[in-house]
Amino acid sequence: MNLYNFTVPKNGEDFTTLFEHKNIKINHIVSSAYVEPVEYVQDEAEWVVLIEGEATLLINNKEKILKKGDTLFIPAKTPHKVLKTKEGTVWLTVHIY
Repeated sequence: MNLYNFTVPKNGEDFTTLFEHKNIKINHIVSSAYVEPVEYVQDEAEWVVLIEGEATLLINNKEKILKKGDTLFIPAKTPHKVLKTKEGTVWLTVHIY
């Protein structure tokens, strides 16, 4: 798969699992400009890198703006949500179980 070969969804986000082995799962995510701010509280830790675009997250009740090239570590059991994204935002997420 080429990380830049994708179609932007009309709404929400498209998730593709790129790799899964033992305690790691890597996802490729493409976001539309219209994401529903759903709260996530995951059992696993997550490392995020924004490949393209811009996103605003709410983590620990504080807004965090991510731009192209930014990374973020979200510890397990940390409430977080995506508040908004620029259309065509591309993420890689690494889930560590």
